[in-house]
Amino acid sequence: MDYLQKLEQRSIYILREAYYSFRRLGMLWSIGKDSTVMLWLARKAFFGHVPFTLIHIDTGFKIPEMIEYRDQLVQRWKLNLIFGRNDEALESKQTFPDGAIDRLSCCSLLKTDALRRTIDGSGSRYRVDPVNGCYTPCDDATPFSGVIAGVRSDEEGTRSKERYFSPRGLDSQWDIAQQPPELWDQYNTSFPPGTHVRVHPLLDWTELNIWEYIERENISTVSLYFDQGEGKRYRSLGCYPCTSPVASTARTPGEIVAELREGKFSRIAERAGRAQDSAGGGGLEKLRRGGYM
Repeated sequence: MDYLQKLEQRSIYILREAYYSFRRLGMLWSIGKDSTVMLWLARKAFFGHVPFTLIHIDTGFKIPEMIEYRDQLVQRWKLNLIFGRNDEALESKQTFPDGAIDRLSCCSLLKTDALRRTIDGSGSRYRVDPVNGCYTPCDDATPFSGVIAGVRSDEEGTRSKERYFSPRGLDSQWDIAQQPPELWDQYNTSFPPGTHVRVHPLLDWTELNIWEYIERENISTVSLYFDQGEGKRYRSLGCYPCTSPVASTARTPGEIVAELREGKFSRIAERAGRAQDSAGGGGLEKLRRGGYM
């Protein structure tokens, strides 16, 4: 058994353990490479079926190709997907692109708050029809007791402090000091009533592992990850006003794997193109403590 197979088996075990241990779980799907690999693993774990409601947080500023890919995959795989949105902030133009607030405050409103309110049922939810791709308001406001997320510990500093099963407070707030130990592959799935749980099946995967797996499994991803002839591509995807591509001529998963193995980006953080990550004062950790992915 090679290393990728070991990672795959552990992730499948985590997904099945989560399904067995917690009721009303949702699976966060950012449309990026990591959460798409996680979606692929879920289909493997449950024999072609995804038993979780997929949750996407639409900020209103996603790159159009991302939304097109989302809707196409929902129809192709007949996925049960809802998306949440902070309609109040968007309608009042309380956003960074509108010049009203800074980047981190914008992330807090359009991502953290929208995610929290989508999870607890107090915010706007929309359902994507898996047949025709139409969007309709979702009248089911039942809270999710936990969510599965495609977090990787190597992606950035705060994510390295996570656990496979990570408890949150009622408002999805994260107390890093109260993380349970996970020793010798023993995972704690017993938490007090009212605990919101985040499950991270990809925690020990690296960026290289993700692309190796995408190549091996022939997983379709958003075309933005590949050079379209301009000598640049996206390494990490987010909102278009705050996300920049990197210089790269890679046009296939195999070519991205070669770049990563050669160490081309060894001194450049994967999320270096995400402007909010560069904000000072530990802004990203503050967002994540408040419930951000």
